[in-house]
Amino acid sequence: MTHTGIGICGLSCRLCPRFHTNGTSRCDGCRGGNRTGAGCPFITCAVKRRGIEFCWDCGDAGSCGRWAKHRAAGRERDSFTCYASLEANISKVARDGLESFIEEQALRGSLLDEMLDRFDEGRSKSYYCIAATVLDPAELRAAIDTASETFGSCDERERAKALHELLDEAACRRSLRLALRR
Repeated sequence: MTHTGIGICGLSCRLCPRFHTNGTSRCDGCRGGNRTGAGCPFITCAVKRRGIEFCWDCGDAGSCGRWAKHRAAGRERDSFTCYASLEANISKVARDGLESFIEEQALRGSLLDEMLDRFDEGRSKSYYCIAATVLDPAELRAAIDTASETFGSCDERERAKALHELLDEAACRRSLRLALRR
């Protein structure tokens, strides 16, 4: 398997809070050693049984009840990671190709890394992961730049607060809420 930052079901592993955890609970993505033995039904079916990298590569993708149920659940709620972009991710791959999707996820990942490096006061990792998942990269870039220019010399908490406000405003304009849907 060659695309380690992309989940087998269509999620971006790079934007998951557990991907950015230091310690034993860190996840290296769907293809990491701690996930391939975890009993994920998509890993079991796609990788182990069928020898394919993604669910959308499967000849049965259109009729797969498990994947359809997973996608439907992703439209309604989240678990520890944000599933709000799952359908858009799958559509982007179908429309623009896998390489275009990978490029966008790398951009989102670099913006997330920047938020975590410069604006994380120790409590914002999941919030920034959600923002990187659902907001456009241009919106993320604009919020980071504005927070940096205006609050760059402030302490970590003030910088984080400023970036949160800017990201919340961007989300509000799109009728989004930067929180997990339970």
